[in-house]
Amino acid sequence: MGDSWERARRVLADAGLPPGALAGVRPLAGGTYNTVEEILLSDGTRYVLKVPPPPTVPGLRHERRLLVAEAGFCAGAERAGVPAPRAVSLAPDDTEPHLLLTACPGVPWPEAAPAGEEREALRTEVGRQVARLHRVTGTAFGYPSGALGPLAPDWRTAFTAMADAVLADARDHRPWLPLPVDEVAAVFRAAAPALDAVTVPVLVHFDLWPGNILVDRPADGRARIGGLIDGERMFWGDPLADFVSLALLDDIRRDDAFLAGYAEGGGPVVLDEGARLRLALYGAYLDLIMLTETVPRAVGAEDARRVRERVGPHLAATLEDIGEASKFTS
Repeated sequence: MGDSWERARRVLADAGLPPGALAGVRPLAGGTYNTVEEILLSDGTRYVLKVPPPPTVPGLRHERRLLVAEAGFCAGAERAGVPAPRAVSLAPDDTEPHLLLTACPGVPWPEAAPAGEEREALRTEVGRQVARLHRVTGTAFGYPSGALGPLAPDWRTAFTAMADAVLADARDHRPWLPLPVDEVAAVFRAAAPALDAVTVPVLVHFDLWPGNILVDRPADGRARIGGLIDGERMFWGDPLADFVSLALLDDIRRDDAFLAGYAEGGGPVVLDEGARLRLALYGAYLDLIMLTETVPRAVGAEDARRVRERVGPHLAATLEDIGEASKFTS
């Protein structure tokens, strides 16, 4: 606890905030890479502190300098008028790297457990907010952290580099996969021409599973979305990529409320053959990440088995779908 308090005091001082106002530090659950803590000040103000693991800790290639990506997401969300944390201070390359964020109101969606009409209204609101996020555009494609090199001028180049990186991680870490790595790589290569349909790099969160959507129930009104959080996986790319985590291991076409809100917010919802093929590529990419990261995370045999049983069949079916669709689009 002493180390956390001293670190919090230093971070507050670096941000121009009074370190003497520190009233509490507590760990927050849910982070799988960074250490995440809530910092409470004596006036009741809350902040969230993210600290990456030491560079010697094993990780995946795209996970370097995630703090930079998260700060970029926060800036983009602010431009879009979407509720999300705001970056207070960022020190990605400091001797004590960290990102200090404002805290959003509410609790994660699974904890809030909205149902019925409330759930439908909230999913519609999420749809509107994601559509607003997708109006934020960049100048090139890929991860803004520079973890995989500079941004690319086209989406095929960027996504191919992203897929190649996680495939290289799989070769290094040797996780269980439903197909050999080289066969998975061949499926991705055959489908690559479909990526050329994407010409505008938009802000993609890429980790909008329910745990990263906060539900706020204020005493004086209806439930609302308190914030879209943990934007550290963001990249500039195809807006369809966000539909993967928004319907994790499922099909976004089942989520009528979200799609209605997305359309209301101006988001294009045209899931033709080319779009479905790209969506499958992004789903396979996320599945590969989830299976591969179990090794450097050292999650344990039981957790690894659960991930394998849950994600493995989805990846196998998705790769088969990609292979079939590629025959007709190449």
